[in-house]
Amino acid sequence: MPSDTRTALVTGGVQGLGAAAARALAEAGATVAVSHLGGGETAEAFGKETGMPVFEWDVGDFDACKQGVADVEEAIGPVDILVNNAGVNRDGMFHKMDRDDWEAVLRVDLGSMFNVTRHVICGMRERGFGRIVNISSVNAARGQPGQTNYCAAKAGVEGFTRALARECAGKGITVNVIAPGYADTTMVEAVPDEIMMDILDDVPLARLAEPGEIGRCVRFLASDDAGFITGATLPVNGGLRMG
Repeated sequence: MPSDTRTALVTGGVQGLGAAAARALAEAGATVAVSHLGGGETAEAFGKETGMPVFEWDVGDFDACKQGVADVEEAIGPVDILVNNAGVNRDGMFHKMDRDDWEAVLRVDLGSMFNVTRHVICGMRERGFGRIVNISSVNAARGQPGQTNYCAAKAGVEGFTRALARECAGKGITVNVIAPGYADTTMVEAVPDEIMMDILDDVPLARLAEPGEIGRCVRFLASDDAGFITGATLPVNGGLRMG
């Protein structure tokens, strides 16, 4: 990517895969801003360490996203690269899941696709350039007990991506998905050890992904080198799901 022209917004960008993506884009020369909700000291420390502008808002709230994107663009300029990474999980077996847990995950993990992207897409279309990278999960296609809400949301992310890619292909905008497997993040650390051991037994590479490995995939899809890739889902899962 031209190092002196691209600007990027990474939602959920102060820790985990989002932070890795933000760092990778900055290393490629992009001017990067990140968002978070309730990141507290982690968000403050990330901003101080990286020098990136850090903004706090709820990506599940359409009006908050409108203001948040406006604040980002005032700080770094029109957004050329959007990484929709922010997400939550509220795991539980479906027959025990309450409506609040269902709606919380759909609101953030899927609703944010509309809420954030809607406020950058017109500018991208007018300028004739854009890179949108949405973060899904291997479990969108594979399924995982206890994650009906999460799997439904992430499958929706992939459908959203393919449709938007078709709409925007003639405007110089690519829209792609990265579907990570299990990575070494705080979200995965919450998985009980016995469950994690079972998961790793199914991973041919027999390890968790390093966040930087995902971040570098984001950087590639955001680059000029990936200009002929759109509507694609890039699996980065150590072979957990092939084909």
